[in-house]
Amino acid sequence: MLLASRGACGYVRLMRQTWIATAWIVLGLIAARGLGQQDHIGHTRHLHRWGEPHAREAQSPARFITSRDGRRLDLPREDDAFFFVVFGDRTGGPADGVSVLADAVRDTNLLEPDFVMTVGDLVQGYNRTPQWLEQMREYRAIMDELVCPWFPVAGNHDIYWRGEGRPAGEHERDYEMHFGPLWYAFTHKNCMFIALYSDEGNPETGEKAIDKPASQVMSDEQFAWLRQTLERGRDMDHIFIFLHHPRWLGGNYGDDWERVHRLLVEAGNVSAVFAGHIHRMRYDPRDGIDYIALATVGGGQSGTVPEAGWLHHFNIVTVRRDQIAHAAIPVGEVMDVREITGEMADHAARLSRVRAVVDRAIPLDSDAAGGATVRAAIVNPTPYPVDATLRIETGDGRWLAIPDHQHLHLQAGQQAEIPLHLERLGGLDRGFGDVELVLSMDMLLPGHRYAIPESRTIIPLQIELEPPAIPARERALEVDGVRGVAVVPSSRFALPDGPFTLECWFRADGFGDRTGLVAKTENAEYGIFVSGGVPSFSVLLGRAYAEAKGDTPVPADQWHHVAGVYDGHEVRLYVDGEIVSRVRRSGRRRTNARPLMIGADVDGSNNPMSFFDGRIDGVRLSRGVRYTGDRFEPVRRFEPDDETVLLFNMDALVGPWLFDESASGAHATVRPGARIVDAERGVLQDLLGIWDLSLTFQGMELAPELSFTMTEDGPAGSMLVPELASEAKVRLVSFDGTNLVLEVQVDQRYRFEGVVVGDRMIGHWRAEQDPSIEVPMTGRRRVL
Repeated sequence: MLLASRGACGYVRLMRQTWIATAWIVLGLIAARGLGQQDHIGHTRHLHRWGEPHAREAQSPARFITSRDGRRLDLPREDDAFFFVVFGDRTGGPADGVSVLADAVRDTNLLEPDFVMTVGDLVQGYNRTPQWLEQMREYRAIMDELVCPWFPVAGNHDIYWRGEGRPAGEHERDYEMHFGPLWYAFTHKNCMFIALYSDEGNPETGEKAIDKPASQVMSDEQFAWLRQTLERGRDMDHIFIFLHHPRWLGGNYGDDWERVHRLLVEAGNVSAVFAGHIHRMRYDPRDGIDYIALATVGGGQSGTVPEAGWLHHFNIVTVRRDQIAHAAIPVGEVMDVREITGEMADHAARLSRVRAVVDRAIPLDSDAAGGATVRAAIVNPTPYPVDATLRIETGDGRWLAIPDHQHLHLQAGQQAEIPLHLERLGGLDRGFGDVELVLSMDMLLPGHRYAIPESRTIIPLQIELEPPAIPARERALEVDGVRGVAVVPSSRFALPDGPFTLECWFRADGFGDRTGLVAKTENAEYGIFVSGGVPSFSVLLGRAYAEAKGDTPVPADQWHHVAGVYDGHEVRLYVDGEIVSRVRRSGRRRTNARPLMIGADVDGSNNPMSFFDGRIDGVRLSRGVRYTGDRFEPVRRFEPDDETVLLFNMDALVGPWLFDESASGAHATVRPGARIVDAERGVLQDLLGIWDLSLTFQGMELAPELSFTMTEDGPAGSMLVPELASEAKVRLVSFDGTNLVLEVQVDQRYRFEGVVVGDRMIGHWRAEQDPSIEVPMTGRRRVL
């Protein structure tokens, strides 16, 4: 049906206004609903517990001895609690899976449980008797290293025969002769442990198969024995069942387990059933019984999601009269306390300080093209052997490295040199990236491989950058207070011990509780801070920091000059040319190799922290004393001289760098969240104009009905919400040149989070009380 042109336009406009009004109402309802809900606050992951609190006894003179008064401490009840370990499948993986088994034995011996249970698949099997016997002896030799008893369970790998001449029962007779009965039970500390056999085969044909339900049936003989055994254990605190196949899962296992399960439930004291075979962990509780499948201890392991149960591990089961506890430990994670002597730990710390040392810098031309072969030296300063991997990392795809990694084994005290050829194709832009040598090492002791934290070394570059032209208007470095920073590697400049001056200009958009401006203070060195808006200058002299700190915060949204001076006897702080603090202190400056951060401080991993939010200009580090007395007139633009160690006037980026005008040539790498902007207009110049916005609601894109004006001082005026006869106040939260956050106040608060690309704005409105609900919105700019 066709409508007249005027009528159609009126209908579309009416619908458009209705959808927009509905969108705001929906967001308001969502926000109101969120007011009645409160999320959990803080870290809750480890507050969960399965068991009840352990029984306690009041302290008594017979059990609690002291000569002091104090709070009365409850004592644990003197129950005969114990724990045992369960091993998963050993087979289906590589032949060296026995090494994983041996590691599990070593871990278990450190724990010293009462005993170890298995869940079958002890040998690779599927072979004839001579090969089977050889594998049996290998498995038993490893398991016999346990300091506690261990108990086998038969799996399909332990029983199945391969080739012609298959005997009746296949390897059942071999298994019982060399491992133990196919089913049995024993008691320990008023608990019963029952091992079942899940590969009896088809009761009519005797066929053994892991994928046919007819072969996954418990024989009448074993079923009757199980019934009788459960009856004998009726007075036990707990009964634990062990078998190879997790038959409770059904599928190819059929439904025969249902009658077994009913028998276990009737017993009333069966606490857990353990199995393996599927090479992954899973927990399937049912009718008060914990059904638990283990993964592997050396068996075939895909590692699909290790932390979700595809890994080599063993289980620890702690048993008390009224409850049991289950935990899994990855193989190789148990540490030997007696192995970590003071001497051993000191050697590990010494190894952690080792870095790959490169013999030369890589020359690059003015377009950042070039290359060279360098030699990276690594030394093992410990009396233990070390496995090491040296690899090349860079975020710049124009680098070519041959080789890109190298594996090494270093004996005690050994040094190795690795030739590396590095070549770069060229292109000086923001995509330029340094090349890092990443060194990973394991210190090898008889009982454990001790992983040493990775070390990183930036390969030095020799590149002659052309200085940028001095701009007509003053420029500055804009940092976003979240991640923006410029980084000066410590290896590229040297400040001798003795008097020095650090200074810069800054204009803050706001101040955090701890805010680094220009700093490399991590248990050493120096830095200027504006925490809470209060300027301070710190230098570590001798064993403690000397801090000159102001009394009052400086205003935001204004340019300020700050200078810290150490003259050998005194630490002074100047703000806007006037002295605000002085501290008498002398001594040697403690140094570190951490980078200097412009717009932040540095942490112990050489990463930025305590970010500044605003603009920074004229960063200068100098040998000697620049300022004396109580007052001077700060210069807005600095010029380099013989005492200048670093100088960044923030004129422009040269590739990814801020150009250092000093003789050091220590150009600073600019990270995301930082950029060069006009010192006065700032970042909002890319947003100036009238923005027309449109919603996409329930699949319908609506023509622009909402608008606001962006000025240098932020959003001006208000945003009209049609049909609701209300105005939404708009506030700019943040904009880093791409990512935009606006706050809109109607009857509730909403946030627009999106990106700005040229004259387009794309993102979503979200109710602040319930950010899970979002309404897409786009915008176009009309330039003023």
